[in-house]
Amino acid sequence: MKSHASTLRDFTVDRRVWLISGLAIIVGIGGAALAVLLLRAIAFFTNLFYYHRFSLAMVGPAGSSLGYWMVLVPIVGGIIVGIMARYGSDKIRGHGIPEAIEAILLNGARVEPRVAVLKPISAAITIGSGGPFGAEGPIIMTGGAFGSLLAQWVKLTDAERTTLLVAGAAAGMSATFAAPFAAVLLAVELLLFEWRPRSLVPVAFASVTAAVLRVVWLGAGPLFPLSAEAIPGGVRFAVLAALLGALIGLAASALSRMMYGFEDLFGKLPVHWMWWPAIGGLGVGLGGLFFPRGLGVGYDNIAILLAGHATLALIFGVIVFKSPMWAFSLGSGTSGGVLAPLLMIGASLGALSAHLLHMPEGTLALLGMGAMLAGALGSPLTAIVFSIELTHALPALLPLVVACIAAYTITSLIMPRSILTEKLGRRGHHLTREYGVDPLEMVSVEDAMTDVADVTAAPVAELPAVYTFSDETCRSAAERMATTGHIRLAVVDRETMQPLGYVSLQDLLIGRRRFVKREEARERVFRLASSRATEQDPVVTREERSVEHAEP
Repeated sequence: MKSHASTLRDFTVDRRVWLISGLAIIVGIGGAALAVLLLRAIAFFTNLFYYHRFSLAMVGPAGSSLGYWMVLVPIVGGIIVGIMARYGSDKIRGHGIPEAIEAILLNGARVEPRVAVLKPISAAITIGSGGPFGAEGPIIMTGGAFGSLLAQWVKLTDAERTTLLVAGAAAGMSATFAAPFAAVLLAVELLLFEWRPRSLVPVAFASVTAAVLRVVWLGAGPLFPLSAEAIPGGVRFAVLAALLGALIGLAASALSRMMYGFEDLFGKLPVHWMWWPAIGGLGVGLGGLFFPRGLGVGYDNIAILLAGHATLALIFGVIVFKSPMWAFSLGSGTSGGVLAPLLMIGASLGALSAHLLHMPEGTLALLGMGAMLAGALGSPLTAIVFSIELTHALPALLPLVVACIAAYTITSLIMPRSILTEKLGRRGHHLTREYGVDPLEMVSVEDAMTDVADVTAAPVAELPAVYTFSDETCRSAAERMATTGHIRLAVVDRETMQPLGYVSLQDLLIGRRRFVKREEARERVFRLASSRATEQDPVVTREERSVEHAEP
């Protein structure tokens, strides 16, 4: 057993992590630069569409003097984006994050160069013409595209390309929101599909690099500083946070269903999908007549809500007008993000609760914002850290955790997929959001193999030359079977190289059977009526295994 302990490692990482980390730093620089360019492009098109001037000043559509002509602006933007998607690339349609996931899962982390160019331009036109979206989704896709392009120019594996794509996505989010930690967590919870040093370390390097450059180019955070109001504590407020989180979890589910309901309606229209963004723009323009502050990104609205200065008109405007404007337009297949609208809607629901309960408005707006993100995205850790990094309101951490976990509990029970992964599910692709250690990694070959003494000499002589060591894990043996095509491997001692037996594909199922028993077998360990405890579920022994292999 000493050799077994000395040959196995906690992490499967090698020195290539330094190469990938060096490339990730380059990706972080590019991702930050692209984030700045996209924000400037949104400002440029907003000034062009609503103020008819060439300027990079950060303004919103609500201050425009166009009056009723404002209805036409989102339609024009939708027509342009529809043409770009039809004749450029249809990959520019949608949120941005599902497209990044799809590139990772189905295309070997390869993104076309034209997507890297057209996605930020289409997003800038959409949001600049009044689209009620955030810039983060397109920035995540654009940063990911940059990381993918760099990876395609270097001789890398599929897994390494994925790491650089995700590093670019994290860099874009980090630079946009001054939230490097949350960007790393979003990568882990939503994009990487693993938690390993080989990918986590490079992504962290990219995110931190982008955050440093963000301070230089855009200024330091927090993006939405919370007001200095006292944050309540105690059991009563914790219960209130849990109830608020549960209610917002229901609201997150309703928003997802509304958005995809609109998408289904657009799919039934007797017109080409190229014209759908224009129709979505019509809905945005009409909604903007009643609630002009619902147009554009709306970061200023989030700042007002978190500062505790929101009027009931603003709160109801976001809930009643901004929500359907966003869902209708995004359902049309235009280019835009989901994070900023979700933050705004969640903050509005929290602020409304504060008005009704006469509680601190800014604090409940923060809880609502985080809970909405946790529920809709199915990423509670990202939502908690993201909310703290956006506001620097560390004293609100405890109730924020309660609210986010409550929302996550509700949506994970009633929503089969998150608002981001639902689009992939509709395209026929299933992905799991649960991470766990492979059960085969917890069983050694020595425990699963059939000894030489248990088999005749003839079968031993027929064993292939491909072998595995007795102190390796069953996962290593399974990978060797997959790469060599053999379903039985000889087992040898690492020190003496003497054959000890063989391990077959059927033997490897032992680890999986243990996992099933652990998940499904219920037992009462201590009995009240007797002082004698029941026995634990026994480890599968070689005797049991020999009985299973015996002929009936």
